[in-house]
Amino acid sequence: MSKIIVQKYGGSSLHDTRAILAVAERISASHSDEISIVAVVSAMGSTTDELTNLASQLNKTPDRRELDLLLSTGELVSCTLTTMALQAIGKPSKSLSGWQAGIYTDNRYGRAQIKDIDISPIMNELNVGNIVIIAGFQGIEDGSDITTLGRGGSDTTAVAIAAALNAERCEIYTDVEGIYSADPRLVPYAKKLNHISYEEMLEMASYGAKMHPRSIELAMTYNVPIYVASSFNYNEGTLIHTDLFSKMPPINEHRKKVTSIATTHGYTKFTLTQVPNRAGLASQIFEPLSEKDISVDEISMNAERGNTTDLTFTVDSVDRDKTNDVLEQLKTTLDAGGVIISDNLAKISVIGTGMREESGYAALMFTTLASKGINIDLITTSEIRITCLIDAADLEAGAKSLHEAFELD
Repeated sequence: MSKIIVQKYGGSSLHDTRAILAVAERISASHSDEISIVAVVSAMGSTTDELTNLASQLNKTPDRRELDLLLSTGELVSCTLTTMALQAIGKPSKSLSGWQAGIYTDNRYGRAQIKDIDISPIMNELNVGNIVIIAGFQGIEDGSDITTLGRGGSDTTAVAIAAALNAERCEIYTDVEGIYSADPRLVPYAKKLNHISYEEMLEMASYGAKMHPRSIELAMTYNVPIYVASSFNYNEGTLIHTDLFSKMPPINEHRKKVTSIATTHGYTKFTLTQVPNRAGLASQIFEPLSEKDISVDEISMNAERGNTTDLTFTVDSVDRDKTNDVLEQLKTTLDAGGVIISDNLAKISVIGTGMREESGYAALMFTTLASKGINIDLITTSEIRITCLIDAADLEAGAKSLHEAFELD
């Protein structure tokens, strides 16, 4: 049996027929008697946004089942067109929808999770020499309804299929040449990383990098190497894998402890003040938010004052009004003091597995931001990450100063 490589092409790589032909040529060049190719494709360009907009013009709150069925058509278009392009250049190929490819999910429309993959339909096509093109972002639930996987769904599809097929690696082709030490739009001199660990990439994906955390979690769990590169050239990309320093000497105490600066914006901070502090408080606040599909992060509870406390958290700004509605109701229910809202916030993080080994990174980060007059609104950490909530207007200055302070140039 030949080796299997799974490739994924994003919407920017498939924005028109000329781009689709270029993708077909790249797939064809990768395919050989020794290498079988399975390619997962996203919808062309901004198709998903356009379909969502069409639905909202007809119904402001469309049924999630119907919306999933509608949105799944975007990937089917690019899937079949890519297959036609391959056939036009003489490459045997077959297109498969998510359900035809054996991708089974739960029934959470719009944010379904993969439960199982039956690889037999894919293997049947590979065994007769076909290149297999699969529609990403979609699957089928037990009741035979089409589901979509939510944001980053095609990345998740590709990594899941690579794991199921025990592929050599999963290649993600997009409009950037790899993973950088910072967002090049904010820090033009950011460096492309040749390698990065799953742990570091998971933190970066959670705090602003292009890939979705779900795909990195899958890759880490099933040890699937991911190669991220541009679909518009053949420059070297970035390899995400488990053994970051396998090509380095055994003793390497002087390697950089911080790998990257991650940035993301579009956050709103809420503080519910003077909340009576009692058992079950957190569940009383966050359960109603969860019921409204509001994702909460960066939670902080201030020190108790008497028998009350202040509870602070952030949400994506698109959920600002929904969150405020819930908290205004809770304010009365919980006999809280009030609701304080801070808009136009961003998160800036320093990330690196090497931070486990030494102290002083938080101090350097805070001092650097202070030297630029940047106020820190909230601080959270993990073992390999320090994140500060700051004003979105300070994001570029903060990213540049930290990139320089941690010597990532």
